[in-house]
Amino acid sequence: MPFASTDGGDIFYEVSGPADAPVVTFVEGLSYGTWMWRWQRDALDDEFRTVVFDNRGTGESDEPPGPYTVSEMAGDLEAVLDDAGIERTHVVGASLGGMIAQEYALTSDRVASLVLVCTTPGGEDAVPIPDETLDKMLNVPDDYGPAERIRYKMQPAFTDEFWAENPDLIDQIVEWRLETDPSERAYQWQSAAATTFDASDRLDELDLPTTVVHGTADRVVPFENGELLAAGIPDAEIQSVDGGPHLVFIERPERVTAAIRETVTDV
Repeated sequence: MPFASTDGGDIFYEVSGPADAPVVTFVEGLSYGTWMWRWQRDALDDEFRTVVFDNRGTGESDEPPGPYTVSEMAGDLEAVLDDAGIERTHVVGASLGGMIAQEYALTSDRVASLVLVCTTPGGEDAVPIPDETLDKMLNVPDDYGPAERIRYKMQPAFTDEFWAENPDLIDQIVEWRLETDPSERAYQWQSAAATTFDASDRLDELDLPTTVVHGTADRVVPFENGELLAAGIPDAEIQSVDGGPHLVFIERPERVTAAIRETVTDV
């Protein structure tokens, strides 16, 4: 298993797909492991070279002391690409991963295009997590075990219909998360990175092809944040997913995959 060395420790990553194909690098969200992009990678690996990595504190990556910043986590992405010998890549990021993708594109000349999924630019105009969702995430019943806690906190990220109709998949996701989720302290350190991120006054510097994909029913990062991104990034396209939740890349994987394919092939 390859690891990239950083000042904060080793960062685990994987590379797959044809060696001579365009590179698509996926950046995961808060506390989620590389498994979250399995639907997109399965669909794209025959066409593109894909890269995934575990954010610091998650999965196989080391857990340096925090709190973390998005800038530090973008530095981890830089280290991965250096170690893998990748000079140019399309970057796809979701939620916290979308913030890391923005920061990396603002500070690196390696990025060919961006696909920003269910994320935000931060700043004073950003729409915060709704109180109902925040209460669900912060006030887990004390008697819940690890699997029950994951379920309880994760449910608002799906639509109620999908949650009810796909119990086996939810069970599998809980198993993946039990294997790869960060410790509680690392979760808090990653959360600090997300809550302090603000690229709102730098969006006009993102002079590269950008597609924003956001579910209109996102109960974690409300849809208005995607609209802010699309309005602030020059010539960005927004693809709204009607009724789509926060985890739109799981619940509506074909929409996200199509947006990635279209963005990459148009560059």
